[in-house]
Amino acid sequence: MKGVSFVTNDKNEKIAVQIDLKILEKHQEEIEDILDVIVAENRKDDEDVSWSSAKKELKKAGKL
Repeated sequence: MKGVSFVTNDKNEKIAVQIDLKILEKHQEEIEDILDVIVAENRKDDEDVSWSSAKKELKKAGKL
């Protein structure tokens, strides 16, 4: 993809991605969708918290 470069280590393994900011501006919605998927994938094994427990914690922290 134009404007996207992979950074590799000494073993030529992909370790990072660089995205041209001009490309990012043109495709901001798609990039946000990709980031949402990455966050969801990283959180898939997190412990579930009930709404009542979450609400209590938010009130305790003064955020609700």
